[in-house]
Amino acid sequence: MMNMDENIIDEPSHDLFTPADRWILSKCNTLAKDVTENMDKFELGIAVQKVYDFIWDEFCDWYVEMAKFRIYHKEEAPEAANCALWVLKTVLAQGLKLLHPFMPFITEEIYGALVPEEESLMMSEWPKYKEEWNFAQDEFVMERVKAVTRGIRNIRAEMDVPNNRKTNVFIVSEKEELTKAIEGFKQSVMPLMLASDIIVQSTKEGIEDNAVSIVVPDAVVYLPLEDLVDFEQEKERLTKEEERLNKEIKRAKGMLANEKFGKQGSGGKGSGREGQTREIRADARTSKGERMVGLG
Repeated sequence: MMNMDENIIDEPSHDLFTPADRWILSKCNTLAKDVTENMDKFELGIAVQKVYDFIWDEFCDWYVEMAKFRIYHKEEAPEAANCALWVLKTVLAQGLKLLHPFMPFITEEIYGALVPEEESLMMSEWPKYKEEWNFAQDEFVMERVKAVTRGIRNIRAEMDVPNNRKTNVFIVSEKEELTKAIEGFKQSVMPLMLASDIIVQSTKEGIEDNAVSIVVPDAVVYLPLEDLVDFEQEKERLTKEEERLNKEIKRAKGMLANEKFGKQGSGGKGSGREGQTREIRADARTSKGERMVGLG
């Protein structure tokens, strides 16, 4: 809203809409239709849950993040920034209208700051379904983009990759209409995928065999291993881990060599220490062998 205060926002030509713009407008359009039908049937709990899910899960989690790039680069592309701000304002206003029957006071306050040119939210027109805002293909593609993004985030979390480490993202799909559509989302979703570049292609050509793969509907995503892991740093970490485990083995052996310690009963600490020593040795072998092989 601070960005909106600084700018005069005009309705853009629909030719300027990005796939992300069309996706959120289409989702908002469907929401207006569904919520109206639910309220006509007095299904108030279902209606408010749909509004809640849309505002948090679609609008805030995804579209606001995708719109940031154009807003932050408004000096280079003012028309694109205006388009993003107009969609943000329009969708948020529609969401407030749908939420107003359930939360009248706070929505009235926010709407008054968002749309000061209107007298009151209570006097505004209720959202209606518009056929020109129906973009089914963009909704379909966005679901694939979300699946890709979630997959990348999960892999990065599992491998403990820091957020400041960007990766190339290869998206392979034999469906030409999908690859072309994803191209339209590239600029918007690169920050969400923490990607330095997104390469969309129909085959695995040019992708290393050791790349990490993520299977999503209608496509496979590949992340080059060298982009995810600093090999030298990982080798250094594993070497330190091996040294630590070897010290543990030496300490355990010293305890087992102690004659008094060795006389403990079969169910005493001595037996437990022998088992612990075996576990430490196994960890050390894994650290020294299998993990090093994985790094080459």
